[in-house]
Amino acid sequence: MIKEISFGVESEMTTLEAAITCRESTTAVELLALNTGLSKSNIKRSMRLGAVWLQKKSKLIRLRRATTLLKPGDRVSIYYSERILSDLPPLPVIMDDRRSYTIWQKPSGLLSSGTRFGDHFAINRVVEKLINRTTFLIHRLDKFANGIMVLGHTKSTAANLSQQFRQRSVEKTYKAIVEGRLERHIQSNTPLGGKQALTRIYPLESDSTYTLVKVQIDTGRKHQIRRHLSILGFPVVGDRQYGSSVNSELVLTATSLTLNCPNTGRRVKFSLPQASHPRLADLKAEQG
Repeated sequence: MIKEISFGVESEMTTLEAAITCRESTTAVELLALNTGLSKSNIKRSMRLGAVWLQKKSKLIRLRRATTLLKPGDRVSIYYSERILSDLPPLPVIMDDRRSYTIWQKPSGLLSSGTRFGDHFAINRVVEKLINRTTFLIHRLDKFANGIMVLGHTKSTAANLSQQFRQRSVEKTYKAIVEGRLERHIQSNTPLGGKQALTRIYPLESDSTYTLVKVQIDTGRKHQIRRHLSILGFPVVGDRQYGSSVNSELVLTATSLTLNCPNTGRRVKFSLPQASHPRLADLKAEQG
């Protein structure tokens, strides 16, 4: 039944990666139980949390049903990590419900999309369970950033919102605390990943060490704000990946979104309450 299989296993089966090609018809759970040493309950749990994948010819999808009947040539991969599967994702807070779409405050630590080890940490899957509604991811926010996100609940609304992001008609505003004293408006148009990117930065408050800034972006490249601020010499506090020397959580918050409501066509703005905005005083208090 096995064409090829590869393992990466730690002690007591806490981590396992296996890729198995089916040679004769069987169910997914039987194939994995026979060839991985994992219990069927752990396999079903892995499927439920998005850690099992099925490849049929060129199509790759998450496999969630243990009783799925496999055919010869189907390839199943499992990425089992007890640590990841046991972690509970931080919960987002709903800010507005327009039925066909919702506005959420994403906490730091919650992913915008899943990984091969599962999608139970992804905001769309978390929201699906919270409100029992099909949920479509529209845009992304860094794992360790926090703030406003919009999610769609119908295909037509998701398509409408996604098009607005592609056409750059959505206004996105962020606040961050950066290292260094910034006294005037600056911007960066340094391409990222070979693609155009524009970030505008406005100082709001500063002391001798840090500056609270407002940031606006037209494009949405990976880690755009963090990378551009680092290039300009003002890394975001807590962003050790891009040069921050401060031992703190990432101080980057998406504070508002302005878009065309898919239900009415009217321009609408959603903003975080001021209490959720980053403040220099809070950083100083954290540092003692």
